[in-house]
Amino acid sequence: MKLHNLKPAEGSVKKAKRIGRGEASGKGGTSTKGNKGGQSRAGYKSKMAHEGGQMPIQRRIPKRGFKNINRIEYKVFNLGQLDQLVEKYGFTEISLENLYVNGLISRTDRVKVLANGELKTKLSFKVNAISDKAKAAIEAAGGSVEIVK
Repeated sequence: MKLHNLKPAEGSVKKAKRIGRGEASGKGGTSTKGNKGGQSRAGYKSKMAHEGGQMPIQRRIPKRGFKNINRIEYKVFNLGQLDQLVEKYGFTEISLENLYVNGLISRTDRVKVLANGELKTKLSFKVNAISDKAKAAIEAAGGSVEIVK
């Protein structure tokens, strides 16, 4: 095999349709676009979601629900997860900076601690929100909690 012998696979390269090159080509005249109307003319562009007079899908399907603009999204950590993170990263304090530096949250994330699992180590927490059960479990383990806004 040499460079001058290389050819594309059979049937992989097709010739372009050369339209508007005279009547003899079979694709002259209206250049395969039919007669009259917007689609036969230059610059034609169909409207987005237009279904040719059929009722469009965004009007056929009913509206559902709403988006609460006052909702506050939290990145949730359970006590069981935090115990594993302490083993992995060697945390003595769970704060937004520690979590961000170790790639566990993004800069704008808010953190909430929930009580699923159990906490074995004494930790201090500086988080945006915490559940009552989680706060009780942390204080029972000898830790402290500070709510950061």
